Amino acid sequence: MTASSPLLSSNTARVSRSDSGLIVATTAMPHASSLAIGIWISAGSRDERESEHGIAHMLEHMAFKGTESRDAETIARQVEDIGGFINAHTSRQETAYYIRLLPEHLSFGLDMLVDILTQSTLPDHEIVREKGVIIQEIGQAHDTPDDIVFDQFQSICYPHHPVGRPILGTTDSVNSFARKDLATFMDRYYGASNMVLSAAGQIDHDDLLQHVDAIEAKLLKPVDTPERHAPKWPDQDGKRQDILIRELEQTHLVFGWPVQPSTDHDRFVLRALAILYGGGMSSRLFQEIREKRGLCYSVFAFSQTMSDYGNFGVYAGTDADDGNELISVAFDQLADLAQKTGADECERAKAQMRSSVLMQRESVMNICEAMPREWWRYGDLKDAASYLDMINSITCRDIEQMSEKILAEYPVMAAIGDKRANMLMSTDQMDKLVR
Repeated sequence: MTASSPLLSSNTARVSRSDSGLIVATTAMPHASSLAIGIWISAGSRDERESEHGIAHMLEHMAFKGTESRDAETIARQVEDIGGFINAHTSRQETAYYIRLLPEHLSFGLDMLVDILTQSTLPDHEIVREKGVIIQEIGQAHDTPDDIVFDQFQSICYPHHPVGRPILGTTDSVNSFARKDLATFMDRYYGASNMVLSAAGQIDHDDLLQHVDAIEAKLLKPVDTPERHAPKWPDQDGKRQDILIRELEQTHLVFGWPVQPSTDHDRFVLRALAILYGGGMSSRLFQEIREKRGLCYSVFAFSQTMSDYGNFGVYAGTDADDGNELISVAFDQLADLAQKTGADECERAKAQMRSSVLMQRESVMNICEAMPREWWRYGDLKDAASYLDMINSITCRDIEQMSEKILAEYPVMAAIGDKRANMLMSTDQMDKLVR
């Protein structure tokens, strides 16, 4: 039996680390009837070498295509025979494999997860078939302009860095992969020291640790710790705009600025700003750009924060002829927030954040997914009361200062639309909107 060191304990969340380096995180939800359990690997698309673009995502697909003891059909049938649901996803930061099931099937769920992560056979005929599936997925993304514009934005934000590349890879890169390439990536990163076993719902932490003893040896192998370096935002003289010309009815545009929250408080202030600036029907952007001026159908603000980079921005789908007015109004609204954030809108944003925290905690899957990300990014898990305290501490001045800090940075912009998109203002012109 391997030792397990307690790292954190709150009213509901507990985290332990075993001798192997495996992190075990649980949140007990006594009211829940089900259990979500998964293994998160600290290896995503940002950890791919240049020749491996898209391999983390393809490996996620291939893990379900057969193991030493189960073929692809058996994997699907055994999960569904007990009423379970199995899935996976790949991000820039991690790859995750998870099952939702009833608590009495915990042992089965763990066995299935470990089997697909340690005993996958990666059969050649399935690799050929899955390449076609992923290439269709890439094609679907290219046919969805409000998706592809975010890949453009990520690329222009972080040029020459893996986080700036699309997670899916390209048709050429996917077609180039062979079984040995997939096995090499799996062998490099898929081991206990790079994993978080996360469970939420009807779960007892100590009982789960006993189950882990039975499967942990299969995860024990030497693996590399991902070597990561922070991406660099373009400076004022760098390339800060990318416009893709297509025959579309709308122009889709995303523009934004770099952010690097240094504290938990900063993170929550940024979320509050995104909500009141462009997070709902009462937000500044929705009311001014859509309701009062009719410049678009869809507009929203977003924030993305990782452990070593982040950005804050605006998406809109608009007629190209209205694009420059939309951009100007969006800048004006953020500048107004920097000058004066109303107490009523600040409280409205905080109310939405409080509701979000409490509503998300009703979902076993949401909690299961959140724990590994919070642990890796911030080295901590907080209970609902801690989150609510941080939300309640946000002031209007905090939001004003965050707006000021954002506007002091140099923006980038990505757009996709017909040839009129070339008439959108340059980033040099955008700089002058607030300087």
